Amino acid sequence: MPRDHTENHLLGRIGWLRAAVLGANDGIISTASLILGVASASTSSGSAVLAGIAGLVAGAMSMAAGEYVSVSSQKDTEEADLGRERLELAADPVSEKTELAQIYVARGLDQNLARQVAEQLMAKDALGAHARDELGISDVSAARPVQAALASAGSFSAGAAAPLILTLVSPASWLIWSVSIGSLIFLGLLGAVGARVGGASLLRPTIRVLFWGSLAMAITAGVGAVFGTRV
Repeated sequence: MPRDHTENHLLGRIGWLRAAVLGANDGIISTASLILGVASASTSSGSAVLAGIAGLVAGAMSMAAGEYVSVSSQKDTEEADLGRERLELAADPVSEKTELAQIYVARGLDQNLARQVAEQLMAKDALGAHARDELGISDVSAARPVQAALASAGSFSAGAAAPLILTLVSPASWLIWSVSIGSLIFLGLLGAVGARVGGASLLRPTIRVLFWGSLAMAITAGVGAVFGTRV
């Protein structure tokens, strides 16, 4: 007796995973860099805490607004293409069926089978068939602005909270080292988790995140140290 075969593909995670990883990564790096820059320029841990809080709030709002605007633009483009396709289907369904069949021919079907497939798919959902196979728009890849904005803001806040907590609990004399090392640990864990959830290997994403995070924090701390001695 055949068993049910259920496949769990990872492509359905791409939208929210990209926004979540980007937000958390940006939250850790930008907030840690801001804290390190202020801490390098000042001996007051209170200034670093204030900078961290400001960075968390401003960054979360910026990520949410930027992601919403960006994904909304993508959604507007998708809707415009779907509207144009809907008009073309109403005006000349025969040509649209031929166009869809040619797409299947290009993918390897013979002409007769391609026409049969196009005819049956269009009989069930003509717009859906053209959206998926001609325009590349599907439920998996469709733009969702609100979801992307919330995921970005939430993940940024979670990421930014890590160096901020380290700043609150670290003695002033150890603040720079604890925030630097702790933030790199969090970045490494984030890279590994993102790779794991996305089904990729762990090493390359983790190294990539650690490299760019280290570079950003080092440059910001250096700038803070240089300008802090001059102010």
